[in-house]
Amino acid sequence: MLVSFAEIKPGAGLADQVASALETEIRAGRLAAGDKLPTEAVLVQQFGVSRTVVREAISRLKSRGLVDSRQGSGMYVRAATIEPLSFDPVTAASKEAVLQMIEMRRALESEVAQLAAERRTPAHVQLLRERMQAIAAAVAAGGDGVDEDVLFHRAIGEAAGNPFLVRTLDYLSQLLQGATRVTRANEARRVDFAHSVMSEHERIVQAIERGDPAAARDAAASHMRNAAARIEQAEPGFWQQDGGRLAEVLVEQLPMRRPAARRPGG
Repeated sequence: MLVSFAEIKPGAGLADQVASALETEIRAGRLAAGDKLPTEAVLVQQFGVSRTVVREAISRLKSRGLVDSRQGSGMYVRAATIEPLSFDPVTAASKEAVLQMIEMRRALESEVAQLAAERRTPAHVQLLRERMQAIAAAVAAGGDGVDEDVLFHRAIGEAAGNPFLVRTLDYLSQLLQGATRVTRANEARRVDFAHSVMSEHERIVQAIERGDPAAARDAAASHMRNAAARIEQAEPGFWQQDGGRLAEVLVEQLPMRRPAARRPGG
């Protein structure tokens, strides 16, 4: 298939931008397995970069198993595989990224809460109550309650009785923990925010306890919508201080797409 590319924006990470553009076409199927990549000269012209940049980008695609070379023939697309979850460091440390993480949590946790209401046992409900108390105790002691908050939501996953959901929450725990740290830092700045979070947690637990799947789903989704709204309502100074700093820490903890290591002298 014939594809063309627009010039990329000047600045840092040119090879990353080129590699990302090519990978997008491969994963979307517009460059299918067996297709030949445009020649190096064509890519240089279309992207408006140097040959060195194109070669570095192709090298990254090869390291991800997306393209392969055929001697004397050029570069060909391989069947795309699912790579480990990774993030673009340029966009991850931002208010927009935190909001997108909350959106992802809403989709996941509303379903988890519904299943928890259908399958919970008295032991699950007791654990949820204990997790809520742990959050309150951590905050009362001067902490942010982030670790306890993540464990509270994991306990809902345990009540859902689906090990794949629990493993998914575990896999995403670093991501959820980082985003939760940002949201809770914002909520700690206002008493009404903190009280709202406690009330929302209580609503989720009550719905699960009485075995009301629809109410549990709605409560969990509402909790995430409200978390996003609280981020939107954060004072400008929050992102200049705590929010920005915590978002940067989030980036440092996440698996990122990073440039390939250079050889000494390269």
